[in-house]
Amino acid sequence: MEISRNSRSHCVRISTNGVDTLQIDLNSLSLKELKELQAQVSRAIASFEERRKREAVAELEETAKRLGFNLSELTVAAGTRKRGSAPPKYANPADPTQTWTGRGRKPKWMEAALKAGKSPDDLLI
Repeated sequence: MEISRNSRSHCVRISTNGVDTLQIDLNSLSLKELKELQAQVSRAIASFEERRKREAVAELEETAKRLGFNLSELTVAAGTRKRGSAPPKYANPADPTQTWTGRGRKPKWMEAALKAGKSPDDLLI
């Protein structure tokens, strides 16, 4: 496919295998028509991407089946485990409303308490 544009006339020509399939004079279109054309192109792109995804999934399912697996078995194993929320495990002795679950980055109050000589066990709720 080849797309050519004449900058003087704002004419777009789309060719497939050397045959002109569509020619649009963009100057002859109103703003409303240009926006509708833009929306149609956006929908066509989204449709194309969805179609390619479905084709890819079908191909993956076929390959998995040929190897003796179900695609869902393989994708569940490869997925990341989602953790639920955890209850607070540690509390700031100076302000008990400040808590930490023990996951992720240590809060500044925890780092300060550890530097001051406290152990994590001292801060347990």
